[in-house]
Amino acid sequence: MSEFKLLIAVDKTRFFYMKQFGEALSNYNVEYMLVDDLGIYSDDRLSNKYFRWIKTPKKFQNVIKNFNPDVVLTERVSNFSSLVIKNKIPLIIFLRGDYWKEVKWGIETLHKSKNEQMEIWFKQKIADKCFNGAKVILPICKYLEKIVKEHYPDKPTEVLYQGIDPKDWHPQKGMSLKHPCVGLLQDAKIWEKTKEMLTLVKVMEAMPDVMFYWAGDGPYRDKVLPVLEKHDNFKWLGSLQYPDEVRQFLTEIDVYTLISGIDMSPHTILEASLMEKPVIATNVGGISELMQDGKTGFLVEKGDSNELTEKLTLLINDKQKSKEISLAGYNFINEHFTWDIVANNFAKIIKSYL
Repeated sequence: MSEFKLLIAVDKTRFFYMKQFGEALSNYNVEYMLVDDLGIYSDDRLSNKYFRWIKTPKKFQNVIKNFNPDVVLTERVSNFSSLVIKNKIPLIIFLRGDYWKEVKWGIETLHKSKNEQMEIWFKQKIADKCFNGAKVILPICKYLEKIVKEHYPDKPTEVLYQGIDPKDWHPQKGMSLKHPCVGLLQDAKIWEKTKEMLTLVKVMEAMPDVMFYWAGDGPYRDKVLPVLEKHDNFKWLGSLQYPDEVRQFLTEIDVYTLISGIDMSPHTILEASLMEKPVIATNVGGISELMQDGKTGFLVEKGDSNELTEKLTLLINDKQKSKEISLAGYNFINEHFTWDIVANNFAKIIKSYL
């Protein structure tokens, strides 16, 4: 495939990952440029919010003129994406979550004022324009691809998993925890995800000698934290600096557990597996696509505290089984989810659609 220019426009918190993706793409004759898709605005004052959705910012014009991309990859159906379509540049959307349900949940739990709902209405109009105008949508898992097809049955889709660089995930000292312990590393930004953590109440009661540590934060923190902190074997660590403190956390814990009400392709499962930690996760969304149940980790059904207790007890008490699961998980991620594998798949997609 001849060389082409790819502009990657994402939230700046995603730069760590997407820079690795871009570097991997260089092996496939792809030149990339990474930009913050919200950094194109010179004035973010609320009074100018709606106006800036109408005009074309100079920063955007300069990026397009100077780099002259053949295609643009975005992760948000935002004004930036709509401007790409307006400028007749092929747009590819890397979709990492169920946009439609996340909007619905946000309206029901957080964004209830008239101003917030008006803003959501504007954003939904922009989103629909982006989904319709995109060259192809890349859902992050097969589960999400089915959801996309429900909303846009005629739109081309290709599954593109999140990648990881195994070299980043190695033991790192710096954190001291009480053992045996279970580690949770997840945010609290979507209530449908976060509320499943309340399943831990019965688990902690059944395992009083095991410590449970939660690293993460978000607007729904205070809906679960007061309940969980009633137990002496629970401790909240807040947000961890990425990647160093995350490595320290994963180095120290005995079992990694993801207790989520809905998830697509959580990166923490990749990270914990490469740190050779046994993984237990709720069997929702696309999580099962990252694990082989009973071989590379354990999947437990949503709300089933008894099953979760059983699997945690097994991995904490049976060191040999824990080691087997950890090694199998490590090998599985290395074989299927490195950035080189993801970049190769993406390059094939580009060749098919451009």
